[in-house]
Amino acid sequence: MKLDETDVRLLALLQQDCKRTTAAYAQELNLSTTAVYERIKRLEKNDIITKYVALIDKAKIEKSFTVLCHIKLIQHIKDYVLKFEREVLKLAEVVECYHISGDYDYIVKIHVENMQAYRDFMVTKLTAISNIGSTQSSFVINEVKHTTAIHI
Repeated sequence: MKLDETDVRLLALLQQDCKRTTAAYAQELNLSTTAVYERIKRLEKNDIITKYVALIDKAKIEKSFTVLCHIKLIQHIKDYVLKFEREVLKLAEVVECYHISGDYDYIVKIHVENMQAYRDFMVTKLTAISNIGSTQSSFVINEVKHTTAIHI
């Protein structure tokens, strides 16, 4: 689907705050409410907009200890890859997981309460997944930039 300039502007507005009314977007875009509604429906139908979510303040729910963990499997064979991916999907503490190139096979982003909670997670959950050869953890000192918005 080809996006025009109005689609791009609408997507930017939705990424900033998707809870505004269609009329508010229409006023900002100089369009009718119906035109904006139809554009949003088209963007959803074409899977450009895939879902709407609430963003949570990690500190207020005591999950502000963020860890980036690199994981290397003992062998990079299909069965091990698929098993790891199935198991990591079950871990609530893992918010992102990427199969990557380079020295490690995966990088996962984890949110927990503190260092002790991370240790417990590593010992009882993550390293309990079979076929993990090694891990390397990096702890976030300061979140310099974090956005869910994608520049179009």
